[in-house]
Amino acid sequence: MLRYLLGVTRLDKIRNEQMRGTVKVEQFGDKAREARLRWFGHNHNVWHNASVYNKPFVESFEETPLLVAVLTYMGYGILTLFGYLRDFLRDWNFEKCHVAKERDEQKDFVPLYQDFENFYTRNLYMRIRDNWNRPICSVPGARMDVMERVTHDYNWTFKHTGTVLFDVINMGSYNYLGFAENSGLCANAAVEAAMKYGLGVCGTRHEIGNLDKHEELEKLVARFLGVESSMVFGMGFATNSMNIPTLAGKGCLILSDELNHASLVLGARLSGSTIRVFKHNNMQSLEKLLRDAIVHGQPRTHRPWKKILILVEGIYSMEGSIVRLPEVIALKKKYKAYLYLDEAHSIGALGPGGRGVVDYFGLDPCDVDIMMGTFTKSFGAAGGYIGGNKELIDYLRTHSHSAIYATSMSPPVAQQIITSMKCIMGEDGTTLGQERLCQLSKNTTYFRRRLQEMGFIIYGNNDSPVVPLMLYMPAKIGAFGREMLKRNIGTVVVGFPATPIIESRARFCVSAAHTKEMLDTALNAISEVGDLLQLKYSRHAWPSDEETNHFSYLDSHQD
Repeated sequence: MLRYLLGVTRLDKIRNEQMRGTVKVEQFGDKAREARLRWFGHNHNVWHNASVYNKPFVESFEETPLLVAVLTYMGYGILTLFGYLRDFLRDWNFEKCHVAKERDEQKDFVPLYQDFENFYTRNLYMRIRDNWNRPICSVPGARMDVMERVTHDYNWTFKHTGTVLFDVINMGSYNYLGFAENSGLCANAAVEAAMKYGLGVCGTRHEIGNLDKHEELEKLVARFLGVESSMVFGMGFATNSMNIPTLAGKGCLILSDELNHASLVLGARLSGSTIRVFKHNNMQSLEKLLRDAIVHGQPRTHRPWKKILILVEGIYSMEGSIVRLPEVIALKKKYKAYLYLDEAHSIGALGPGGRGVVDYFGLDPCDVDIMMGTFTKSFGAAGGYIGGNKELIDYLRTHSHSAIYATSMSPPVAQQIITSMKCIMGEDGTTLGQERLCQLSKNTTYFRRRLQEMGFIIYGNNDSPVVPLMLYMPAKIGAFGREMLKRNIGTVVVGFPATPIIESRARFCVSAAHTKEMLDTALNAISEVGDLLQLKYSRHAWPSDEETNHFSYLDSHQD
């Protein structure tokens, strides 16, 4: 069976059968991993591309059970019907209307929002609005303090009670390496920078807002990424939305993954380029678009595109999946396109040195034309960066709107990034950074495995610290968030329109700051709420602890 799976004559057929509901495994070439491959081959569809991967690549996207999908659609249907009934009652003043109304003289104006957006906000979102925008009054570390609030009008307004929920385990912040701290090396360095430079620069980099700290940070980022030069920006979202229009324009083609972040989507739209979307992480879809772009050229004129730019992310924040970067780079080279890699969630969180998805796959940073990332996750700070060759960065310095018109990064923020990055690189004279990277990897593996063993459907790559747990039904979105907070666990729940309508989920973010005791406490609460709300939908039989330990033994005793 193993020989059959590895047969090159079946490779194309297997790859063309990619779809959700599979676990994908790349290259188990050595005998020490045959046992694990046999298990995956028995329980899931398995396919390989041994030519570009040098390590296992496992991603799980179990299909939504049919009954759950039907009940989810029924739930939204019932909510919609009751929504129209309540709108009817509001129109006839049987029910109080809390939303703003247009005046009679404005009825003929173009509406500010689409009608369905208003309807969804009034009748569906308001029912579970208490799960979002919860104010905290502490550092968003492994534990946090949450301000209690109540509502007396069904989530239209909230009042703070003055009570604080202390030591809530934080399973929602992007604090992957635990640098969101108010004490320690990073905090002390940021305080010193604030005392010396102040909190704000009050100017752009082109005017009197260019500090020595900014220069130091950019050199450090370039060295960290392994590129010639880099440039930092004060806002991560603007790093994408304001720089993509500088790199592409009319006559250019942008190929964007369908699950790319809103900042990438906005930047692509602002550029004026032609945009075509390929299926998430599907290399056949991407290659077809590349081939068609080369063959047909621009619409009507059929002239060659001035530039073809591929936009992908390192870790997709809603799916927990990792970009298939080796294959993307192979296609980029084959068709002479440019690659823009957004490492907002992967920089600092992946790779043996914490250098992101390029480091994770052991690739050459020079193969990525534009390396973008943010400092808002693993570094516990704010802002973003773009790295690449010197010509690219020099061009951005003189043409990027985010550089010319935006105020420079705050000095304490810059110092926070410098200190945390040096810690990750081991240049602080300690092994703290490497220890945190190892701890994050261990926590991620443990947390994902336990959830799978409990019977939950979780999405994403086995090495991704972003862990989506599928909820599906609309009523369970609000119930899960509330029940978890009752158990002193802070979680993030996500529903439509941020996700497909039948793929509502809770999204956990694992941190190196989480101890095993914290994770066990959170897992026990998740299991308890999962039983209460009947969320354990998985139909897959995952390996037992004994099998997992056997795999680990095989991995550590390879020939």
